[in-house]
Amino acid sequence: MNSFDDRKDLAEKKFVLTAEQEFKVDARRNKLLGLWVAELIGKSGDDVTPYVLEVIKSDMEEPGDDDVFRKIKQDIIAAGVQLSDIEIRNRMDVLMTEARAQLVGEE
Repeated sequence: MNSFDDRKDLAEKKFVLTAEQEFKVDARRNKLLGLWVAELIGKSGDDVTPYVLEVIKSDMEEPGDDDVFRKIKQDIIAAGVQLSDIEIRNRMDVLMTEARAQLVGEE
């Protein structure tokens, strides 16, 4: 029975660690995404950091990436920038890969 409990504890710890890592990767991707969109829509200087934080916070509205996508899509449209949904989603994918690589490099 002790062996089962040990495996259960190990599985729970692994689950928590994986969830933490994914949260960090998502947050890093959203930071990079916020920086990219800020530049696209003409934000600079002191306006960049608050905007990046808005993008990061937008990911807390619902599971998945749709909340972040909607936020940045609305901001891009409001700024008059022409980007397709596919271009935005592709950039989100590229930045996810970049965020994952950055975090692996920090460990």
